[in-house]
Amino acid sequence: MSEIRTACVKSLDGRQRTDTGQGSGLPSAPLWWVWLAAWPVAAVFVLSNAATPLYVLWQRDIGFSKGTLTVVFAFYIVGLIGSLLVSGVVSDRVGRKPVLLPALGLALAACLVFATATSVLALIVARLFTGIAVGAVVSAGMAAVSDVAGPERKRVAALLASCAMVFGAGLGPLLAGVLSETAPGPTVTVFAVEAVFLTTAVLAVLRMPVRSPEVRAKGTWVRVPGVPRGNGRQLLLGTAVFAPGITATSFVLSLGPSLLSGLLGTTSRIVAGAMAFVMFLAATGVQFAVQRLRRRTILTAGAISTALSMITLIVAVQTSTVAVLVISALLAGAGQGMGQLGGLSLLNSSVPPQRLAESNAALNVGGYIPAGILPVSAGYLSDAVGLTRGATVFGAVLLGFAVIGGLVVRSTRPQVTDPA
Repeated sequence: MSEIRTACVKSLDGRQRTDTGQGSGLPSAPLWWVWLAAWPVAAVFVLSNAATPLYVLWQRDIGFSKGTLTVVFAFYIVGLIGSLLVSGVVSDRVGRKPVLLPALGLALAACLVFATATSVLALIVARLFTGIAVGAVVSAGMAAVSDVAGPERKRVAALLASCAMVFGAGLGPLLAGVLSETAPGPTVTVFAVEAVFLTTAVLAVLRMPVRSPEVRAKGTWVRVPGVPRGNGRQLLLGTAVFAPGITATSFVLSLGPSLLSGLLGTTSRIVAGAMAFVMFLAATGVQFAVQRLRRRTILTAGAISTALSMITLIVAVQTSTVAVLVISALLAGAGQGMGQLGGLSLLNSSVPPQRLAESNAALNVGGYIPAGILPVSAGYLSDAVGLTRGATVFGAVLLGFAVIGGLVVRSTRPQVTDPA
């Protein structure tokens, strides 16, 4: 039996693993359970971006500027970061389910508020609730995937958790764009469908084969999430590439519809949703394509992709070329996907399970802070000097950060990014 089990592990992970790290205390679950454990992550991330194509409707009905639009988006980041200060530590101490179930309940509440929103305040509340739920799933939810996978399938767990995040993030705007153009009651229909997704995610969490941790982390319950001593460099390397990547995709999500309207002269919600979908489809596909490469190579490629995304963004807005804008979005998605996979893989390979959720939270705090600040700044700058100039300044600034991230990765010894 041991030979059969070794062969199965080798086929799932691409090579035989000899990891002896602490697991969840449960036997390894079947592979289908690892996929199912990633569904709550995907379902919540569908909600995270489902509002993107609908902002043009709310702007028309409620009336607010591009600057206000990016503030609404930023409250999502506020809720997410606030959640990350708590959810990772709590998940490591009391278990994954006690964090995931309230988060899914809050996501369902956000669906209700979105569906009935008639003011900017309602949109802010819904985005805040969404951010809190997302903060919980990127820490506790991704750690739950690792728990279910077991210590011998760490690469599989990192890949599925990361792909669930970006696939859900891409499916949300596509689904919202199509339903809002073809179904009656656009905002109600979109969030009713999402509520069904979230209900199935609740059922998956209730049945998930994880239990409370046997070894609990020490320290305060509410704190800036961090990593165990000795893992700071892995966190730095992941953040250096992941942060510019997710900031690039956040810009596309918040101001992409406005750019399409200016460049293409269309307010089609299907077009806006499709652009976001292909961006995150690229983020999903590239992770499967590069999963066998060394982590240092993945991170370097992620930094290069984000840098190229910003160069093409500047070209797109300066020449009013829609095709180049789509290429920029694809490169942004690939940059986020590779930065995310590299960062999560580094943490999964070196952080013990009792600190994994907090470490995932730390990676996301490092990524989402600039993802909230820079697009908001670009939104208000665009109100003042025009969308073309605002997007150009944003692209130049983020290009610099992406180049710095790539240099940080290349200056690090390969042994740090590719542990045995």
